[in-house]
Amino acid sequence: MTVAPGTLVLAGTPIGDISDAPPRLAEELAGADVVAAEDTRRLRRLTQALGVTPKGRVLSYFEGNEAARTPELVEELVKGARVLLVTDAGMPSVSDPGYRLVAAAVEKDIRVTAVPGPSAVLTALALSGLPVDRFCFEGFLPRKAGERLSRLREVAGERRTLVYFEAPHRLDDTLAAMAEALGTDRRAAVCRELTKTYEEVRRGGLGELAAWAAEGVRGEITVVVEGAPERGPEELDAAELVRRVRVREEAGERRKEAIAAVAADAGLPKRQVFDAVVAAKNAGA
Repeated sequence: MTVAPGTLVLAGTPIGDISDAPPRLAEELAGADVVAAEDTRRLRRLTQALGVTPKGRVLSYFEGNEAARTPELVEELVKGARVLLVTDAGMPSVSDPGYRLVAAAVEKDIRVTAVPGPSAVLTALALSGLPVDRFCFEGFLPRKAGERLSRLREVAGERRTLVYFEAPHRLDDTLAAMAEALGTDRRAAVCRELTKTYEEVRRGGLGELAAWAAEGVRGEITVVVEGAPERGPEELDAAELVRRVRVREEAGERRKEAIAAVAADAGLPKRQVFDAVVAAKNAGA
């Protein structure tokens, strides 16, 4: 007799205020065959607050054991189990453990569903006061200063609003790097302790926010940054075109693709960008 495969449920958890927990979360916690939690101690506090007791097996699933534990959870799913995945806050797999398990379940044709819940990304975006019609989530920036600055330079021309997560002890360095790469006057919002008692949204230019953060900031941080203003072709001189191509090459793109992308972004013929790159190379720049 063939056993029907189970279901993987990704459950959103509160990012601060426990009363924001979706009603289905308690039901899933109580009924799942297996509950995989990023932090079992936080899970215990969550279940106590919701007044539920998981009937299934509870195990840890965090960055350190994610790769090793994924096959075990997939095996449970193949046997027909309902596996619930919860992380410390927000939606699993969004800058949290979960992607490996989702990918493995999809590969096995196992059903994956979700319990929608609070999102720091969308909450910060909505509160920022910046354009929300188009945005991109960039997660955490690299910790090393050089890599961080390089990553930011890659998005210097991005016109969509940018959303980042950051640790409080790195916020001042990150905002300073953003000011250097994107401009001190680029508008941004630092959203701290969202939905919690000491919630704060600080808005201003990146230079101003970097100076403020230098005094020290605590709590969970989400940074929202305004996209680049539209620039006409006449504003992009040859040196700027060459710089943008080099940024893309440093990020791993081949020169041909980098030139095409820069030309498309600037609204220019590819030949114009190509000629600027060739001229810079011949000049030894």
